[in-house]
Amino acid sequence: MKTKIIYPIVFLLISTLSFSQGFREKKEKVKALKIAYITEQLNLTTEEAQKFWPIYNAFDEKQSELRHEKMRAILDRFEPGSVEKLSEKDASSLLIQMETIEENLFNLRKKFIRDLQGVISAKKIIKLKKAEDDFNRTLLKQIKDRRRG
Repeated sequence: MKTKIIYPIVFLLISTLSFSQGFREKKEKVKALKIAYITEQLNLTTEEAQKFWPIYNAFDEKQSELRHEKMRAILDRFEPGSVEKLSEKDASSLLIQMETIEENLFNLRKKFIRDLQGVISAKKIIKLKKAEDDFNRTLLKQIKDRRRG
């Protein structure tokens, strides 16, 4: 009788671990592709790359944390039917929280650009923004195409 309970639990654990590991692997693969794409688009010198990537990685990590925080704040409150249950006071509080996170994201990007100005040219900073947008657009298109096909 105990084995009837243990086997499904072990299977569930293995499934969960393999799914999260698969997600992490995909995330790392996307990150590697993004790094390669940005490096190619910016045509960084070795010296520029050595200074650029630590700044970029720190920015990217902090930006990811803020976006995750923003999504968590929103998703925690927006379960089906929960918007209607929000009081005006709670809705105002949520808006303030969302605005604060947006402001923090904006200030983070401004600081990132200032930090990069001592490392790469203004033209390359603009190319970086375009490269990020192009990479994200291509990635989203591939995801949509896989879902259709």
